Amino acid sequence: MKRILLAEDEEVLRMLIVDTLEDEYLVDEAQDGEEAFQLINNNQYDLLILDYMMPIMTGLEVIEKVRVDKEKEHLKIMMLSAKSQASEQQAIIEAGADYFMAKPFSPLDLLDKVGEILDEN
Repeated sequence: MKRILLAEDEEVLRMLIVDTLEDEYLVDEAQDGEEAFQLINNNQYDLLILDYMMPIMTGLEVIEKVRVDKEKEHLKIMMLSAKSQASEQQAIIEAGADYFMAKPFSPLDLLDKVGEILDEN
C-alpha cells in the first residue's frame, strides 16, 4: 500500500483529508512543517501533501529542505494552498512541488488527483 504524509495545521481539514484517503492509502499526519520534516527523515513516503501556510516551518521551507536531499528526490509533492494566484502557484512549482491544489477543494477531487499521481510511479 502506498504511503502518504499529510502536513496540515488545520485539524478539521486534516481529519477530512485523512478520512478521504485512508481507505486507499497509509496516511501519516503532521501538524506543522517541523513535524513533517522529522517524519520525512524517519520514514519512506510515496507522496507528501503539504499545506503552504503552517507554523514553525512553511510547506515551501519543507520542500526546499527535501529537494536538497538526493535520497528523497523521487518523492512526489503536492502543495495545498488558499494562495491560488498564478504567480504564487508558479513559486510553489519552482520551489520543487510537483502538483498544486487550491483550497477549498472537493475531497473527491483530491482523491482522484492522488490516484493519478501515485499511478505515475
